[in-house]
Amino acid sequence: MPEQAIGSQYEPLTADMTRIEIAPEVFDDFDRFFDYIAQFDVGSAPERIGEILEAVQILATSPMIGRPVKGGKRELVIGRASRGYVALYRYVAPLDTAFVLAIRSQRESGYKSNG
Repeated sequence: MPEQAIGSQYEPLTADMTRIEIAPEVFDDFDRFFDYIAQFDVGSAPERIGEILEAVQILATSPMIGRPVKGGKRELVIGRASRGYVALYRYVAPLDTAFVLAIRSQRESGYKSNG
């Protein structure tokens, strides 16, 4: 993995990589996923959260990869079908930082918080 986890931040290992910061509200999103997944397959919840965090790492090298949405934000599509999620983020070029604001299941109609 090209980054080191430090709390809710991912510090780039090289100067050419974008910093990733995860908003505290994202952990509420993960709690919601755990609660939902626990109804069907409690053992897969940690794996799914890990898959989401691993997928977000693409922002370290390609912060503009997500599709543009209103308010200068972007969405990163992660996985598909029942394992599909969407990460809402804002890339701030002068800081070279991607701020992950919220994550939702692709089956949800909106974000619980828009950051």
